[in-house]
Amino acid sequence: MAFRFSPSYWRIVLGLCCMFTLVHTALSTPPEDPVRCVSGNTDCSVTNSYGVFPDRSTCRAANVAYPTTEAELVSIVAAATKARRKMRVTTRYSHSIPKLACTDGTDGLFISTKFLNHTVQADAGAMTLTVESGVTLRQLITEAAKVGLALPYAPYWWGLTVGGMLGTGAHGSSLWGKGSAVHDYVTEIKIVSPGSVNDGFAKVRVLSESTTPVEFNAAKVSLGVLGVISQVTFGLQPMFKRSLKYVMKNDLDFDDQVLTLGEKHEFADFVWLPSQGKVVYRMDDRVAVNTPGNGLYDFLPFRSQPSAALAIIRSSEEKQEIFRDATGKCAEATLISSTLFSTSYGLTNNGIAFTGYPVIGSQNRMMTSGSCLDSLQDGLTTACAWDSRIKGEFYHQTCFSIPLTQVKSFITDIKSLVKIDQKSLCGLELYNGILMRYVTASPAYLGKDTEAIDFDLTYYRAKDPLTPRLYEDFIEEIEQIALFKYNALPHWGKNRNVAFDGVIKKYKNAPAFLRVKESYDPDGLFSSEWTDQILGIKGNATIVKDGCALEGLCICSEDAHCAPTKGYMCRPGKVYKEARVCTRVGDINA
Repeated sequence: MAFRFSPSYWRIVLGLCCMFTLVHTALSTPPEDPVRCVSGNTDCSVTNSYGVFPDRSTCRAANVAYPTTEAELVSIVAAATKARRKMRVTTRYSHSIPKLACTDGTDGLFISTKFLNHTVQADAGAMTLTVESGVTLRQLITEAAKVGLALPYAPYWWGLTVGGMLGTGAHGSSLWGKGSAVHDYVTEIKIVSPGSVNDGFAKVRVLSESTTPVEFNAAKVSLGVLGVISQVTFGLQPMFKRSLKYVMKNDLDFDDQVLTLGEKHEFADFVWLPSQGKVVYRMDDRVAVNTPGNGLYDFLPFRSQPSAALAIIRSSEEKQEIFRDATGKCAEATLISSTLFSTSYGLTNNGIAFTGYPVIGSQNRMMTSGSCLDSLQDGLTTACAWDSRIKGEFYHQTCFSIPLTQVKSFITDIKSLVKIDQKSLCGLELYNGILMRYVTASPAYLGKDTEAIDFDLTYYRAKDPLTPRLYEDFIEEIEQIALFKYNALPHWGKNRNVAFDGVIKKYKNAPAFLRVKESYDPDGLFSSEWTDQILGIKGNATIVKDGCALEGLCICSEDAHCAPTKGYMCRPGKVYKEARVCTRVGDINA
């Protein structure tokens, strides 16, 4: 497939060149605290790491508390419970896209785990590690490595906290062992919840599979509605190494390969580039700890990047949207994906240079990254690419898991859309394509219920919520095919509102979870309007108003939900006729 290079092509080349000069640079401006207060710790607001929630609302609270010990945490929860104040937990970087950090009204309390970031106990003999809930994934794997232990599976971004991972069901990619979900390697959870007068208004519970299996399986993916997780104990494995190589192929037999690769390679995943007709296979296996190799995975898009280059790239994409320059998007997507592949995505054989595959390194050096967080203040000259203080990446993220038995059919549906217009999904490829990871069934009540593939789609979001996107109907149709045709489960920490409408009905163990919730917090002090909506307690996750479908707040049922004055009308899907999407009428997506 040949694409004409648009004028913005050369701006992207410049931006990429600047980005890759920072291959070994640690200087950057770290993200600011997601909680901001007008005065001290009072009159506060919270946002996510991207600066905007899906509905663009502002979440406020009267105060924020920063406990540094479990005793302080218990005291804070007790005082708020006694005063019958609403509470929600916030984390160091607040990476959940939906409004999980929000409390109701303006009189509530944010409880930040920013300073609950200590290792409690490492037991090499028992192969366990106990940490506080504010410990980041990076800290967790580093502390484990010090005693020769490894967490076998984890998300690829190390800026998540232990409590945040348990709150949303974060995972890596594997069908092996207990699967790739972090919470399935937890052996004990200590949680602080509202208590009675006799409890001193706060109750501390220690949960485990052997002693409290029902409550334990509720707490492993909790959405923060059971209280504040204080400490977590992980059951770990002896340190091992991984041998990784990437292979790019055409996607002709991709739908068949997906069904078997996860059985052949323990840490397999895929990056699918559907408009290019290509897929990148991650062939990633466990090898003995004494295998030669000191590889390091420092994923390029997670490194510090020059703010000026990020602004150029964002401006280029905005212009492509304004002028409907699909050809330019496709050219730049091809450039970006080929550059990332040719630079091995940031893999090095010795922490300095890439000399060839396979790259072999210890689990703690290969499993996750995020070096833009490991940085000094430089006045925002450089930053994480999505830092809301600069003109950088601003996007939607749609993420869902589809049962492995139905993945082939789903891939066929996406290929059918691409056949209608080959340029339609280049916008996904600008954000490194569709990431596909393996997940397995979990005993957690709000965890995955079967072997599945998790599809992660990242794509352009306009600063103006009423501005339609180029080819937005194609991505909306994919979203609806997944959610409704295949009954996909959305990732609790990602997605737009439409993914969560009626979602709790998809979980067979939801009644058991809600019974534990009622027992732990009968007054709903740790619940919010958002959690009530997604748990099916009260209200709906969708918001119906003019333009609501443009940002995934609703599924359109009339033209006003799209952008009729800009030519976008509510129409049936192209492949999945039951879908209702915002389509540009007239010279459709030309």
